[in-house]
Amino acid sequence: MKKVSGMILALLMLVLLCGCAQEKAVRQTGGELTVYFLDVGQADAAVLLCDGAVMMIDGGNSADSDFIYAWLKQHDIDNIDTMVCTHAHEDHVGGLSGALNYASVDAAYAPVQEAQTRVFENFVYYLDQQEVSITVPEAGDTFDLGGAQVEILGPVEEYSDTNDTSLVLRVTYGQTSFLFTGDMETTAEEDLLDAYWDLSANVLKVAHHGSDTSSGMEFLQAVDPDYAVISVGADNDYGHPSPEVLERLESLGLPVYRTDELGIICCVSDGETVRFSFEKNTPSRPDAAPEPAPVPEQEEPETYIGNRNTKKFHRVYCSRLPDAENQVMLDSYQAAIDAGYEPCGICKP
Repeated sequence: MKKVSGMILALLMLVLLCGCAQEKAVRQTGGELTVYFLDVGQADAAVLLCDGAVMMIDGGNSADSDFIYAWLKQHDIDNIDTMVCTHAHEDHVGGLSGALNYASVDAAYAPVQEAQTRVFENFVYYLDQQEVSITVPEAGDTFDLGGAQVEILGPVEEYSDTNDTSLVLRVTYGQTSFLFTGDMETTAEEDLLDAYWDLSANVLKVAHHGSDTSSGMEFLQAVDPDYAVISVGADNDYGHPSPEVLERLESLGLPVYRTDELGIICCVSDGETVRFSFEKNTPSRPDAAPEPAPVPEQEEPETYIGNRNTKKFHRVYCSRLPDAENQVMLDSYQAAIDAGYEPCGICKP
């Protein structure tokens, strides 16, 4: 009888210990994960903050560089632990140059290390200035973002379509998760489904700005999100988001949050639930006022970039920066004038 009682007591203690361990795992999450879906028009950009760690996923178009620069400065983000370029199209990689001109970066991920476009070459150039090389991850790679975990789910195959090469990331924080899909289309979605990854997420960043070439019903059902976020420009030429995709999302009963309607979308997870807030027409947005974005305050003499061909000089975050091989670093405004360069009419140095 004593032996049986001892076994029961041991089992009870094991149950209690397991319960405490599970409770401890939840409590260890601590703090919060904050995800900003930035309003960059017909483009994509997101910034994630967790326990002091920062990850940036895409940066919008080149024309968004000054906005990205100003937004990071406004939020005192001068170091980015992980920078992700989901794929080499301008509306995802273009504005990352603005981020690299303000913040230091510890690690950079992209599906390729080279692409024959000016915007991607600028991205590589500014990473080189910080002695950071691009890592091309493989599906299944993981890393931590503070108390959150990031898993690379795709691409799982090689594709000729740049959209399908998009890095797909699932960010987990406690019992909540976010799925970032870049611009991947149905071909890559089907391959992800065949790979049997856990695609479930509370919040889905809808692929390709809501294009009908993405977000197939089978994929949406596998993700089974509670909320959908679409980064898209108002009255864009592509008709995004497509009525077909909106109908699919509506059929699943999902709240759909759009940057063209709400501005910056902020989602905060405490590890168990998520909550949303919105910030419309922030003062630092270039298109929120008729004049260009205000010049960021400089604590040190400002460096400028000259264009060897046009003989114009620009602020480091200007959307009209030349190709890397045509850039000349100028130590000051007067140095630029003395060298025979004229001020850019866009960024107005």
